[in-house]
Amino acid sequence: MTAALPPAVLRSVLSALMLAILLGALDQTIVAVSLPAISAQFNDVGLLAWVISGYMVAMTVAVPIYGKLGDLYGRRRMILTGTAVFTLASIGCALAQNMEQLVLARVLQGIGAGGMVSVSQAIIGDFVPPRERGRYQGYFSSMYALASVAGPVLGGWLTAYLSWRWVFWINLPLGVCAWWVIRRALQGMPVRRRQAQVDYLGALLLTVGLGSLLLGITLVGQGAAWTAPAVLALFGCAALGVSLFIAHERRCPEPLLPLKLFGNRVAVLCWCVIFFASFQSISLTMLMPLRLQSITGAGADSAALHLLPLAMGLPLGAFTGGRLTSLTGRYKPQILAGAVLMPLAIVGMALTAPQSAWLSGAFMLLTGIACGLQFPTSLVGTQSAVDIKDIGVATSTTNLFRSLGGAMGVACMSSLLLALLQVGGLHSVGNPLLGSLQGSVADTSNQAHLTQTFSYLLLASAGVAVLGLVAALVLPDRQLRGHD
Repeated sequence: MTAALPPAVLRSVLSALMLAILLGALDQTIVAVSLPAISAQFNDVGLLAWVISGYMVAMTVAVPIYGKLGDLYGRRRMILTGTAVFTLASIGCALAQNMEQLVLARVLQGIGAGGMVSVSQAIIGDFVPPRERGRYQGYFSSMYALASVAGPVLGGWLTAYLSWRWVFWINLPLGVCAWWVIRRALQGMPVRRRQAQVDYLGALLLTVGLGSLLLGITLVGQGAAWTAPAVLALFGCAALGVSLFIAHERRCPEPLLPLKLFGNRVAVLCWCVIFFASFQSISLTMLMPLRLQSITGAGADSAALHLLPLAMGLPLGAFTGGRLTSLTGRYKPQILAGAVLMPLAIVGMALTAPQSAWLSGAFMLLTGIACGLQFPTSLVGTQSAVDIKDIGVATSTTNLFRSLGGAMGVACMSSLLLALLQVGGLHSVGNPLLGSLQGSVADTSNQAHLTQTFSYLLLASAGVAVLGLVAALVLPDRQLRGHD
């Protein structure tokens, strides 16, 4: 651990980092409801999905790069850089005059958000003993939960009463405030300076590999076939880029992503756990409102409230898991409890009609708790399993797997949903990845088929959750250190 901070200073640092996390997470959810208005103004549907996908892809690729740069040149400098890039790119989004400009600005915005999210969590690893980290990471998880609820509501209000551009203008005061607060809170943060070279070639190869993979997954989620030429070409580029990246990292004296970390059993299994937990949470956040709207005809406001139990369960599980980790000094029991609860809760949702609001809400609450038990605790397990000098890159790799899990979840579940709808002749319900969630209302003859389709989809999701349970079962159970 770099240094011990007085409680008052630590609270100030925590508040600053939570603001950065909230700002980065909010832009993943606030934009979705404004997509129809954006499409109407620019009269461009072809690039509409990339307004969200471009942000996610850029953030995912930027995460490990920021992690390494933070290890080399100091986390304060990196988080301030990320916040500045995010804020300036938000201005570019608000001023965009066509869809191409908006997508480019969103990519830059995602690059900035990658720094805010990953470096914030690494800073906690610097100042907080392993046994206490679960509690603080739980606070961060609550920011994701807040963003998942506040984003659609705030975005809908701004779009309806002002303009979709205010979805981005609001980031200007928030971003400036976050930059100033972070700068003040981390003023005395010590920096371990050392001579090193940035692995630019590794960063380029990783960008090509992961970027192609996520772009291919995104195309599938938008309805393209897995065997479509464009998808196969992107997957081929991904395989080539990742292969060259691995070969390069083996010889690089200062690798961007030390491959030795993948020989750490605890870290790899924690990454598997968080991958599958994110697969569920992100895909369910996208699909459950569509299920409610398409079957019951509920409006967008009701669909946003439908996610409230899931958002409430996440910080509840994170807080409980963090406190238990601090009290017991062990992380596996909490991870295992969440991994067991996850498939059971999803099966419960599959067997419950969306009209049963209370019962469906109860299962969504349990799903949120299951996610909360796994997210921060897996990160604590990863940070405790690696050397101090690798905490930054290990944290960013954890966030990388979290982002990959979410992207895979949306793509796979969306692709399966579209296939099931086309089999039943109901493809007009719509593509959930666009985020508008304004599917056609099912009539009496189609309602039963839609209900069955979403039940099959949720059962498949529960099957994927079992893979996360397997990873949790074989995860070693180790005692956390109280102090570094």
